[in-house]
Amino acid sequence: MDLVLNVADHYVLTPYVYPASWPEDGTLRQIISLLVLTNLGAAILYLGLGAISYFLVFDHKLMKHPHFLENQVQREIKYAMTSLPWISLPTVALFFAEVRGYSKLYDAVDESPLGWPGLFLSMISFLFFTDMCIYWIHRFLHHKLIYKFFHKPHHIWKIPTPFASHAFHPVDGFLQGLPYHIYPFFFPLHKVLYLGLYVFVNIWTISIHDGDYRVPSSLISVINGSAHHTDHHLFFDYNYGQYFTLWDRLGGSYRHPSALMGKGPHNLIRKLQAEGKLGDNGGKTKGSVMLKEE
Repeated sequence: MDLVLNVADHYVLTPYVYPASWPEDGTLRQIISLLVLTNLGAAILYLGLGAISYFLVFDHKLMKHPHFLENQVQREIKYAMTSLPWISLPTVALFFAEVRGYSKLYDAVDESPLGWPGLFLSMISFLFFTDMCIYWIHRFLHHKLIYKFFHKPHHIWKIPTPFASHAFHPVDGFLQGLPYHIYPFFFPLHKVLYLGLYVFVNIWTISIHDGDYRVPSSLISVINGSAHHTDHHLFFDYNYGQYFTLWDRLGGSYRHPSALMGKGPHNLIRKLQAEGKLGDNGGKTKGSVMLKEE
């Protein structure tokens, strides 16, 4: 995060925002700057990537599904944008520790213990480490004593859109994002690679909520895609993983995606349309049922 902070200081904050009496390495200035940059960056990534996915990838026919809520997209965006500032508070504390040099982030490849191969290995270990941690955190959030307080709001979206990707309770959102932030405190990682992985994480989180259920046949049993995660929203106790199906298989929570067996949301929509229970515009007809809340 210090790379982003340095760029912001050089081009914007030092010449135009802060008085000359505030040194760039001052504690209060760094915390304020990180808070602003974290919130701004989170909003840009969420709204920008979410909009691209919503308009270019998301199948809008899914909005005809009986479990799709009234004004759902607006509600997803409102919930996410309300939660993100709260999530940023403990996140900034971790970013501040990074900026102050307490992490194992490094600037140059020659600082890597293994050189260039170390960059590739750190990328792979980042994915497997965070996938493992998120699986257990996510599963913990489904515990009956915890679920209703923190994770239930995210499961209101039975048929999620890309904008549901960040629509979490603040505690839920921070806990599921925590593995990404603690990784560089345990393992060496190049700063530029860390920023790239951070963007990738946001893209992936949006992609598993985008309603595009296509997965290469050779990867269906390995990769946790949108079809897998949609079943998590629909059936609750399955497919907790983030990128891979590994921990779901080890933990006995793997479910083969319904959408890939002809039993997914699109199939239900086509069935209801054939039965005359959905109008041409996706609205209800007499005798149909629309679920409003969980």
